[in-house]
Amino acid sequence: MELFDQISEDIKKAMLARNKVELEALRAIKKELLEARTSKEAAGNLTDALSVKVIQKLAKQIKDAANLFQEKGRNDLCEEYLAQVAVMSRYLPKQLSDEELTDAVKAIITQTGATSLQDLGKVMGVATKQLAGKTDGKLISEKVKQLLG
Repeated sequence: MELFDQISEDIKKAMLARNKVELEALRAIKKELLEARTSKEAAGNLTDALSVKVIQKLAKQIKDAANLFQEKGRNDLCEEYLAQVAVMSRYLPKQLSDEELTDAVKAIITQTGATSLQDLGKVMGVATKQLAGKTDGKLISEKVKQLLG
């Protein structure tokens, strides 16, 4: 079953269970997937890989919004948004731990022959392609700078 179809089924289950938070998160995902389906990149064919990319982007946006709410003292909204991110994370691949990220970046540094921060661009190019979907780009960048610096 494709990811889009799975989400549609889960929307029905959330409606029957009257789970408001899950329903909001799933509807937001479905809206973004429908928009992505009509984009030039998808050309009417929404693959699971593209779906994951869309869900990751949406989850990041909602997580950022939750952080803003927390900074402004709106913990009620922050918790609701973080609950939605938790629902979205069920449809995303397992994220790398810090140790796994360090090992992967070390291997990429060895593979590219990088020795200093001047080689940052070369390492980041390979790392973002190899680790796409497995961890956040910001974390990759921080780890590469730490290991090269």
